[in-house]
Amino acid sequence: MLLKIDSIMPSISVYDVYPSQLITAVADKLKKIPGVTPPDASKFWKTASFKEKTPIDQENFWFIRCASLLRKLYVNQEIGINKLRKEYGGRDKNHVHKKHKKKASGAIIRRCLQQLQGVNLVVGTEKGRVLSPAGISLLDKTALEIYKENPISRFSELSE
Repeated sequence: MLLKIDSIMPSISVYDVYPSQLITAVADKLKKIPGVTPPDASKFWKTASFKEKTPIDQENFWFIRCASLLRKLYVNQEIGINKLRKEYGGRDKNHVHKKHKKKASGAIIRRCLQQLQGVNLVVGTEKGRVLSPAGISLLDKTALEIYKENPISRFSELSE
């Protein structure tokens, strides 16, 4: 029994495409939204205290972080800044003894989320932040566009 792929298309979500493709596509869309702009000083910021240098892709770093935050909010439902700091954190290599884990910069995460709240993609709650219906729609539509260009998901065997 073969199913038409068009009947399945509306159920494509963030989970059905590669995260890297989704994040770059959403970052490109965020560049076009006037309320999401990197702060002037962001070209001098490191993303965490344990990092030695600033991000490699300075022009897109802010939009990539915002897109990544949107995806994390989609996957984790309701999440606070402290948990996001742990998610984006990493290993501090500047010690001789045991491995040390450090958190990422809370200011960058907070400012990204504030901008996303300003353009109504994110809503604040008591326990953290949640995606708004507009944010969910943006991610699902972008995932559908990516899937139409390159159908490589759990539904790919149905289209053959």
